[in-house]
Amino acid sequence: MSLTRVHVVVEGRVQGVFFRKYTQDEARKLSLCGWVRNLPNGSVEAELEGEEQDIARMLSWFYVGSPDSLVRKVAHMPCEILRCEKDFVIRY
Repeated sequence: MSLTRVHVVVEGRVQGVFFRKYTQDEARKLSLCGWVRNLPNGSVEAELEGEEQDIARMLSWFYVGSPDSLVRKVAHMPCEILRCEKDFVIRY
């Protein structure tokens, strides 16, 4: 088991299509902690923490997204593990 955390920015048609809610649902299925939020430029930003294989599954999911989304780009990079979160939340 290897704990990791990533920062993700998803570009495309990802606002107004329930992208954050679907992200939250998928992250919870994978037992990931962290958050997701809309950015003013129309993209979505998230931080995810969990087991490496579950993070990999979530990153693959981002390329598909919610049913009405149109993902154009997914950028991600590792970041500091926090170990303080217990859930995956939507930030406003």
